[in-house]
Amino acid sequence: MSNTTFAVAGATGRLGRHVVDVLTERGHRVVPMSRATGVDIITGEGLAEALTGVDVIIDVASWHSSDQEAATEFFRTSARNLHEYGQQAGVTQIAMASIIGADKATAGFLAAKKVHEELLLTGPIPVRILRAAQFHEFVGQLLDWQQGDVAYIPALPTQLVACRTVAEELVDLALDPGAPAPGTPIPEIAGPRGETMAEAAQLLGARRGIKVVGVDGSGMPDAELAADGVFLPGPHAKLAGPTFQEWLGTQS
Repeated sequence: MSNTTFAVAGATGRLGRHVVDVLTERGHRVVPMSRATGVDIITGEGLAEALTGVDVIIDVASWHSSDQEAATEFFRTSARNLHEYGQQAGVTQIAMASIIGADKATAGFLAAKKVHEELLLTGPIPVRILRAAQFHEFVGQLLDWQQGDVAYIPALPTQLVACRTVAEELVDLALDPGAPAPGTPIPEIAGPRGETMAEAAQLLGARRGIKVVGVDGSGMPDAELAADGVFLPGPHAKLAGPTFQEWLGTQS
């Protein structure tokens, strides 16, 4: 699939920026789609024009809060519009980023991603899904949400992965034109090291002068499932570095 033209939904977001970088470095033509570039995948503004001549859509657009109902509505609308406008433009494939364990989620943002997967898969354009572990970048966001010198972070198991690593894997998947064989598990990408979110946050907190206290995570959506390892990578997952500690060492 050389000379493939890609449209990236959510191109200016945390993951989207890396996807655009990877595609550009590999010599592909990229159409960045976000409200900042004049394309709104929810209202449809600028979408038909952006998708003209596009072969593959990479969907990494996300909702900005963990509210399940609002996130579900966002994904429902975006999935419908990407299929509708994409089909009119002759798009041959959509590749999307999801979250490991989304299929088992019952509440919160992950449950909204579960609906997102289902809606994209039922549309007319073939869809490939990559489920990723939580991003290294998410740890800083957890600390940002808690003002002050002490942060209370769930001591729930995770296998954090770098956004750049996810972007590379997602681009590889988007370039694979064949449909997966029936019964093939949805591919997963995670980091090389299991740890708790609190342990990772303690490494970052030490840099920022914040004391991080690990808590049990009760009150979080699906905390019991998380404690049981439901959101950890499966045996078929690809594990790829850097570890959180290695990644942190590269951040200024």
